[in-house]
Amino acid sequence: MKVILFCQNAYAFEIMKPIKKVLQEQAHEYIWFITPKLAKLFPFTNEPVTQSISELEAFKSDAIIAPGNEVPHYLQGLKVQIFHGLAGEKKAHFHIRHYFDLYLTQGPYFTRGFNKLKARFKNFDVIETGWSKLDPYAQNNQEILSEKEDLLKKHNAKYVLLYAPTFSPSLTSSEVLEPEIEQLAQQGDYVINIKFHDLMASKFIEAYKNLAATYDTVYFKEGRDIISQFLTADLLISDTSSVIYEFLLLNKPVITFGNINEDIQWDNHTEKGELQKAVSENLTTDPFAKKRAKVIAEYHPYTDGKSSERMVKTIEEYIEKYGVPKKRKLSLFRKYKINKIFDRKS
Repeated sequence: MKVILFCQNAYAFEIMKPIKKVLQEQAHEYIWFITPKLAKLFPFTNEPVTQSISELEAFKSDAIIAPGNEVPHYLQGLKVQIFHGLAGEKKAHFHIRHYFDLYLTQGPYFTRGFNKLKARFKNFDVIETGWSKLDPYAQNNQEILSEKEDLLKKHNAKYVLLYAPTFSPSLTSSEVLEPEIEQLAQQGDYVINIKFHDLMASKFIEAYKNLAATYDTVYFKEGRDIISQFLTADLLISDTSSVIYEFLLLNKPVITFGNINEDIQWDNHTEKGELQKAVSENLTTDPFAKKRAKVIAEYHPYTDGKSSERMVKTIEEYIEKYGVPKKRKLSLFRKYKINKIFDRKS
């Protein structure tokens, strides 16, 4: 099977990495597509990679796997959407743009949602596989946990907190929670890791880097490896970000500020000055444990670390049954949009 790993944003690399591993192990042929802005961020060496749409056309793929929202309709191959997050409350998550033939969903909640849309539009299929990005969490991570113990001993601290807000200007808690994150740093019980989205505003990046420079128990984490941050942390502080769901699936407590979800299953706050008390309560009594279990069952019940294997197998079986699409039918508007986004001559 010939596969294109289609990446428009840097977050795609960690989502695609476990799939790439399966493709390698099963001797499938694959090529990465990255946009020009990702050229310096591509984290792999000795990998087949291109920025050329023309090269993708010549590749004659059987499948195109994409965690982003668009893929050129004229490329040969089954166009597979695998998603870039678990934030089902965001309107865009269930928005059908008609670029994909197959949606591989993470859990029952998403499967139901896309099956409703399938019944309406009748131009794609939905199969539940689990989400590739979460596969590494099921692997042996004793080294990371050992590093955590060393970190706590170094600072004579009890817990590791992770602050990972969204970058969205209308949703981020970065400004309002800065003084409260500093108050937590002053307590001495916590090591605090700060992990920002690639698109976070520079003024907030600078502010929290200054915070890390002031307190030795605060670490501003750069790079793309959030998995080790999740495994290290005892509690997540966020707002309205898809990382909430990834962290909840590790069965650990979450505190948010101003989350917009209509069905919140963790500790959410809308008033300033409550963070210190909330952190202490969630670490000691874990009042949202039962609700968290329901989220896990609905959003991603797979704990075997084999979602990537299921994805590849599902794609193979789908192609075997229905064949390889030469291209996908689209409206003139959608074709115009694709042609505007991607340079077919490149």
